[in-house]
Amino acid sequence: MRQFASFLALVAAAVTAVCAPAEARALKLVEATGFLGVCAHPNALPFSSRSETPPGFQLELGQAIADQMHLRMQPDWVITAYQIPRAECDLIMDVIADNEAQSGNGLKFSKPYYRNGAALLVPKDSKIDGFAALNGSTKVGVPVGSVTAMLLDQRGVKISIFGFEEDMINAVASGEVAAAAVTPVFAGWYLKNHPDLNVKLLPVNDDEPRFSWNVSVGMRKSDPPMREAVDAAIAKLAADGTIARIYASYGITLPPPR
Repeated sequence: MRQFASFLALVAAAVTAVCAPAEARALKLVEATGFLGVCAHPNALPFSSRSETPPGFQLELGQAIADQMHLRMQPDWVITAYQIPRAECDLIMDVIADNEAQSGNGLKFSKPYYRNGAALLVPKDSKIDGFAALNGSTKVGVPVGSVTAMLLDQRGVKISIFGFEEDMINAVASGEVAAAAVTPVFAGWYLKNHPDLNVKLLPVNDDEPRFSWNVSVGMRKSDPPMREAVDAAIAKLAADGTIARIYASYGITLPPPR
């Protein structure tokens, strides 16, 4: 699970620095080659994996999009953000769908299909029901260098810094902290694999705009027909429940985009 933190860093860097200028891979060219390239980390479940089963929700969703477009999905394995501009992939999964965040990198993104952000993990018998309930007497685990850590600290909430989400989850389970600000994607996956932990995951916080964001498929080199085709595929997969089923198989419940 330790590779998860490095993959989060990769995704974070991807939304700010992935796109060197490149010639658009138009839909006609994609259809002519017969494959749809998806950038993916080779060892970062639940996102993606080159060698494990299941392969990760990003590859499963990429495959489903490719199937809708009558193409073959082809992973393009990257470990660091610096490799992405040199990769041949067409899609980067789970991109923050925000024009400001994407400013200057040339990345286009699909219509959002779920919402991600900071969610609180608490003991099952906790009376904490959200971020508004946190105060100076509640010790909260937060990711190092995160916006969540900064904002809670500014509010006078007692924070404890962690480098890995799994350590925060276990700190809640052991009583070391009263709560932890986690991402529902990783927390859902971790709890699926550790069902005996006496903790519960609260919904993503939408009270503070900087605590949550819509998620889309990012397109590095695309023309309008390509983007329309990806949007159509996502709309179909959302409507028939495929996207929700893919994520649910990893223990993840998707909040709808806003």
